[in-house]
Amino acid sequence: MGGNSNFGTLGARSGLPVVVLCLAALLCANILLYFYLDALYEDTSPPSAHNRCPPSHFKIGTMTTCTPCLKCPEIGAEVRRVKLIGQGAVKKVYLSEWRGQKVALSVLSSQHYKDDFFHGVSMLRSLQSIHVVTLVGACEEEGMFVTEYHPFGSALTLDVTLAEDRYRWRNSWHTRLQLAIDYVAFLAYLHASPVGIRVMCDSNDLHKTLSQFLLASDMRLLANDLDALPEVIRAHRGVKCGHHEITGDFVAPEQLWPHGEDVPFSEGLMPDYDEKTDIWKIPDVSRFLLGNVLESDVIHFHLFQIHTECKRKDPKLRPTALEVLTVYRSVYDSMLESQSQRVREML
Repeated sequence: MGGNSNFGTLGARSGLPVVVLCLAALLCANILLYFYLDALYEDTSPPSAHNRCPPSHFKIGTMTTCTPCLKCPEIGAEVRRVKLIGQGAVKKVYLSEWRGQKVALSVLSSQHYKDDFFHGVSMLRSLQSIHVVTLVGACEEEGMFVTEYHPFGSALTLDVTLAEDRYRWRNSWHTRLQLAIDYVAFLAYLHASPVGIRVMCDSNDLHKTLSQFLLASDMRLLANDLDALPEVIRAHRGVKCGHHEITGDFVAPEQLWPHGEDVPFSEGLMPDYDEKTDIWKIPDVSRFLLGNVLESDVIHFHLFQIHTECKRKDPKLRPTALEVLTVYRSVYDSMLESQSQRVREML
């Protein structure tokens, strides 16, 4: 009672009705809420590109100005290997240091895969954007290239990373849906890239697909492994992902051998296909990225129709990556608005 009396006395002394003070307090609370939501949850626009530079230039880590991409002499003299952090058929990857910045040095593993390696370097150069890891430099003569280092590693580490105490607060539908948006945004960029319609061929299973992306420190997804991005020439030819038979439920139906078990696999008899194979895989990749957090079931419900369309057996009936991206962004915005509305109603 005493507190209410003092509050009323304060309103009277200041010449302001109590109701005005209450409305002012509510307004301040709403303003603080909007600032809080803006700071905590990013919208669906691309991340602020601190590393945007002119072509053949880069800026990473604590750098404040853009620098020309490193060439053979600089890589040989200034990039210091620290330890091996990854190894595959095509390349070995070393955590390295360049002028106080952590970088990843990729080195060709075998001359047998030099075409894949050089294709990857070419794609990294051509596809530099907010969707792709930053290229720091390359030396084709020595079979090496350098990219920005991201300590979380590939997208395969997502669940483990978000389970850590210091990142657990990021394990929300906002973070996870944004990662799914980043994935689809890269596909949309890839299917209308500066170097033609490209298809992700290193995506025959979920594990392999996720390994092609890095999890950045700001919890965004960056394409990293671009060794197998063949081009679709519309009305001329499609692509074939590899020289061997592909199996499994993860890949699109048109990627499977169509002539039955009685006919041995032959690359020459295998029909080609196009970028719609990437669309077929979107629901499975998104299911992993969305995880099992509060509100993820609501997101799955909102995405059910577009995911059903992604799984149409006839590739011509599947949506484009841009159409899927539009739906994803719409769902993100509606979810955020619903959450904001619930918070406002609680005030």
